[in-house]
Amino acid sequence: MKDIVQPFIDFAKAPRVLWGVNISYFFEGLVYFGILTLLALYNVRYIGLNDMQADWLVSVMTGGITLAMFFLGGMADKLGVKKALIISLLFMFAGRIVLASGPLISHSTGPWSLTFNLTLLGILGVVIGYGMYQPGAYAAVRKFSDEKTASMGYAMLYAVMNLGGFLPGFISPLVRKNYYKFLPEKLSPEQIKHYDILAVFWVYSALTLLGIIVFAIIVNRKAVEKALAQKAKASSKNPEEEKEKQEKIEKEREELKKLPFIQRVKHWFKNHPLADAKFAYFIFILIPVQTLFAHNWLTLPQYVSRAYTGTVQEYFEFFVNLNPILIFILAPLAAAITRKANVFKMMVVGTFIMALAPSFIAFERNIFTLLAFILVMSIGEAIWQPRFLQYAAEIAPEGRTGAYMGVAQFPWFLTKILTGLYAGWFLMKYCPEHMVENPNIGNPELMWTIYTAIALISPLGLFLAKKWIGASIHKANESK
Repeated sequence: MKDIVQPFIDFAKAPRVLWGVNISYFFEGLVYFGILTLLALYNVRYIGLNDMQADWLVSVMTGGITLAMFFLGGMADKLGVKKALIISLLFMFAGRIVLASGPLISHSTGPWSLTFNLTLLGILGVVIGYGMYQPGAYAAVRKFSDEKTASMGYAMLYAVMNLGGFLPGFISPLVRKNYYKFLPEKLSPEQIKHYDILAVFWVYSALTLLGIIVFAIIVNRKAVEKALAQKAKASSKNPEEEKEKQEKIEKEREELKKLPFIQRVKHWFKNHPLADAKFAYFIFILIPVQTLFAHNWLTLPQYVSRAYTGTVQEYFEFFVNLNPILIFILAPLAAAITRKANVFKMMVVGTFIMALAPSFIAFERNIFTLLAFILVMSIGEAIWQPRFLQYAAEIAPEGRTGAYMGVAQFPWFLTKILTGLYAGWFLMKYCPEHMVENPNIGNPELMWTIYTAIALISPLGLFLAKKWIGASIHKANESK
């Protein structure tokens, strides 16, 4: 019990800056997952795309974010954590305003229509912003946490994002059903139903702005200086030594800039994380199980709203967003219980549990199997995902955390793109619209059986490579 409780006690004493980053991540989890849940439906309704095209456009955003992390992940290292996070939040705010405004500016539909292009512009703002934001947030945990608070710091960051991601299940239906009451003009029932998603997007834009203001107030210069001093004291490190170390890193960067271009390119390739075959295999073998994350927004909203009736269908956002609240509860608990466990073993166990989750709704379609699917998937995710993010952040050399986090996310980019290519087709074939009225036209159970088989490739691949990469991953984690 002491081992479980102590990490929570240590984190409660963490610097104000870490709490500011967590509050900001909470707002972003709320807004990001809230928009993501409705984005495919937005694409169908306002742009006139079919399911396959709508999922492709969603994948442009989700995949683009991860690709942006690959190129922009190091911005927190160059600009400083606070500056990078504020700039990224402003980009996301602008992008979300455009998304909420596009269908009001133009009623044109179809690919490459004005509405379509405005949607792309809004997505671009979110992509650029998030490409800097997530690596910057994890770089902040690395920078301001000490040995006692690091493990829980990464887990809490992941948890609060998911706590925010749960709230759209309440906010979205509430706004959709009541927004028109606050408008000066009277809308017809058809108009109320047509504009409800836009009303939700405007609320999320306002929450983004609120998050920026709160972050700027909490994470001020005084709080940053105090956090660095607190870390130095907790880790028994001399602040002057830490300053000298930072100056050494800056000096090395300046010397690298003076080298001829060819030598800089060679240095980049030689020191790139993907030059390590074990690290590369480790992050790429996770792609199959990560497809289940992508199905949370590419498949699950349409599946629940089409394959179920009654309350489940009416409040589909609530069921689709149950996973985040479970992660909020389970991730810190799993981190506390398994903080002394072998990281590689936790990866194998967690990915195996998560991969088996879709088999529940592949077996039978009812509310109980749906809830079992969400619960089991969340348990598996809580075991392995925060540990993976922690490993990717802590294996990085000093001053390169953001860059390493960006590279570690590159397979996630491939996952989003690949899953987006086929998820819409599977929906059209196995879970089409009006399936409830005509059950003979769909077979979602077969769809989820196929997705289970795909996800199981990851734990199998990790297990087969345990002698090759397992020991080195555990050693790298322990050395920190």
